[in-house]
Amino acid sequence: MRPVYRARRAALFAAAIALVTAIAGCGEGGTEQHAPSPAASKAAAGTVPSKVVPQSLPGMPPVLDPKDVYAADRPNALSPVVRNFPSRVYVPNSNDNTVSVIDPKTYKVIRTFPVDEQPQHVVPSWDLKTLWVNNNRGHTLTPINPANGQVGKTVDVHDPYNLYFTPDGKYAVVMASLDRELVFRDAHTMAVRKTVPVSCYGVNHADFSPDGRYFIVSCEFSGELLKVDTEKMEVIGQQKLPFEGAMPQDVKMSPDGSAWYVADMMADGMWVLNGDTFSKPRLMPTGKGTHGLYVSRDSKSMYISNRGEGSVSVLDFATGKLARKWQIPGGGSPDMGGVSADGKVLWLSGRYNSEVYAIDTTDGHTIAKIPVGSGPHGLAVYPQPGRYSLGHTGIFR
Repeated sequence: MRPVYRARRAALFAAAIALVTAIAGCGEGGTEQHAPSPAASKAAAGTVPSKVVPQSLPGMPPVLDPKDVYAADRPNALSPVVRNFPSRVYVPNSNDNTVSVIDPKTYKVIRTFPVDEQPQHVVPSWDLKTLWVNNNRGHTLTPINPANGQVGKTVDVHDPYNLYFTPDGKYAVVMASLDRELVFRDAHTMAVRKTVPVSCYGVNHADFSPDGRYFIVSCEFSGELLKVDTEKMEVIGQQKLPFEGAMPQDVKMSPDGSAWYVADMMADGMWVLNGDTFSKPRLMPTGKGTHGLYVSRDSKSMYISNRGEGSVSVLDFATGKLARKWQIPGGGSPDMGGVSADGKVLWLSGRYNSEVYAIDTTDGHTIAKIPVGSGPHGLAVYPQPGRYSLGHTGIFR
């Protein structure tokens, strides 16, 4: 599939990025410590963290364990906010302009409803109360109430390819890929607070540092990475990936924050770097069309979807090496998704096969292939464990 990706990338640049989102590949100093604001504490379901990460972003509910940013994501450790929500898998079908809803108990679609043009990702809000459908070419967000499945009135948001939330819960960060902007908006009303133009092409995925003070963004169509100061809302670092034709996708950290991983669908692997120093990355080959990155509920492994070969690689965080690879019978195009609340099933969209994969995380066998609409992309498994959401298809802390 590599020649196809290269041809597509060249065509996009020749067209001055006019169709970037339509065919997107998806994608210091001081020792003061800050306690979470009253609002943040309330939204974090009253959980009292045992330790405080030094220099954390003001107002951010500190991670429970400085050595594991995913410590709040243990199996079935649901916040009281979401504890009574029905378990569902929400699948945005980018080509059909619909969202399919799967019952994970029966592995069947129980509902499909229309949304605006080109839904890309279904994103849990910071306070866990809303799911936002990112209608990229429709320039809107569609809210879903996960408590009852009710679809709300759309909100006008220009070029919402992807959506994240700052760890303090103040801002939503819209990855405006075509506009070449990071747009900081009020996390609830979506009113614009600051627009940050960027010089790279195709901003799409991100993750936040353990202290919340910075986040790293992948720029898919120019093969670059950005480092952004969360509080100042400014780009403080930028680098070109050392691979001709690089197309970085999903971004995730190791549990202790010492290593950052960036999936690259053209380099067929993950870039590994130090986020604090924003060092030159090294490439770890994983499989063709490396795309999505998802951490296991015990924080020991990371699941890596290889869209170009229909497989999932598993990284062992302790050794920093790949432990195994799972093949999807008959092939497929595993893209974006998430892990079930109990940690037993990995859910991934089959981007080019109009299907969703349910994969057993104990042995990697494919439990089910579920037919959905055309172009399924950033599906959200909901609810999931965690106190608050940082966005995308579910980054919880």
